[in-house]
Amino acid sequence: MKLAIITAYPPSKVTLNEYAYHLVKHFRQKEEITELILLTDITKESKTIDFAEQGCKITVKECWSFNSYANVISVAKAINQTKPDCILFNLQFMKFGDKKIPAALGLLLPLVCKIKRIPTIVLLHNILEQVDLKKAGFTSSRILQKVYGFVGNTLTRIILKADIVAVTMKKYVGVLEKKYKVKNVIAIPHGTFEVSKEPTFKLPKGALKIMTFGKFGTYKKVELLIEAVQKVRKSIGMDLEIVIAGTDNPNVPGYLENVKRRFAYVPKLTFTGYVEESDVSKLFEESAVVVFPYTSTTGSSGVLHQAGSYGRAVIMPDLGDLALLVKEEGYQAEFFKPTSAISLAKSIEAIVTNKAYRIALGIANYKAATAYPMSKITDIYLETFHNITNETKYKNSVTYQVN
Repeated sequence: MKLAIITAYPPSKVTLNEYAYHLVKHFRQKEEITELILLTDITKESKTIDFAEQGCKITVKECWSFNSYANVISVAKAINQTKPDCILFNLQFMKFGDKKIPAALGLLLPLVCKIKRIPTIVLLHNILEQVDLKKAGFTSSRILQKVYGFVGNTLTRIILKADIVAVTMKKYVGVLEKKYKVKNVIAIPHGTFEVSKEPTFKLPKGALKIMTFGKFGTYKKVELLIEAVQKVRKSIGMDLEIVIAGTDNPNVPGYLENVKRRFAYVPKLTFTGYVEESDVSKLFEESAVVVFPYTSTTGSSGVLHQAGSYGRAVIMPDLGDLALLVKEEGYQAEFFKPTSAISLAKSIEAIVTNKAYRIALGIANYKAATAYPMSKITDIYLETFHNITNETKYKNSVTYQVN
């Protein structure tokens, strides 16, 4: 099988590039795949494909750019040139741009693949029905929210033209089936990138690191975390370091730099910037707890799965989708009220003052992470492609007999 994956890919800074890296790492080890074709965004540096493990041939074709109006044409041309047997989209609604028209045009590609009759799965990491457009940085205008809602519904219908649309939460299957009257939506878990064989619960000497990881500025904001840690320091006098790992959300450029200036007086406040793939393990292993300072959700959380893979305790807002995800996949967390620094401070204190509790949460999360490693997730995608192919062959056979 020649499998094409349409995605952003490291060293790209476009969202979901890390997820693509781990998909590729595990797909290339499957015997039935003869070639992986990466239809990626254009980057100055070479793509990261120097895996230690042996695997199939990888062909990289950089054929689209963030915010380009021509992505539909350039990707379609690349598909014609590479002739894949199957196509997987690693997708969310702002995948092809943070400007509305380029972003929308890129989402026409699943329909293009349908027209070309290439078996296609769209992995859709979020659905607009579960996104707060104001908190996610789209717009605060009610009129524009209705406009975006209409456009989003139209684009979702186009995405649903794919043979299969995979979502990472079971709840989203019901939402899409009910609203759009379709039967081609399935739930496939997010999966865990790397599962440590022996997670270590021993922390480095010195300050305990309270870490958060992501793209910040919209519904992920770090002010609450900084304020909460300051309260804990004052309350119990522990040596704590705040580690803010990641970058600005594309919709809020300059956000972290403004936070850095605003809280310049706060001691042991570290901003790592973009975290290279090779540095991720150290980041998690040195952290006592991983905090999710979110005010809203847009789907499954890759950071939660990473925290679990390294046996880390987590603190999460008591929000619908995140709480549901924790329950569905067996993770355990200390919960706090999303907008309350006092509530978050109490959650942090509960973990940093109780080593046994911290380790117990880490063990539970590691167990949850090991249930869905990426090797298992890629097997599910391959099985789904086989089902699509077999169903297509059956339909063609029936059509031939009738004619």
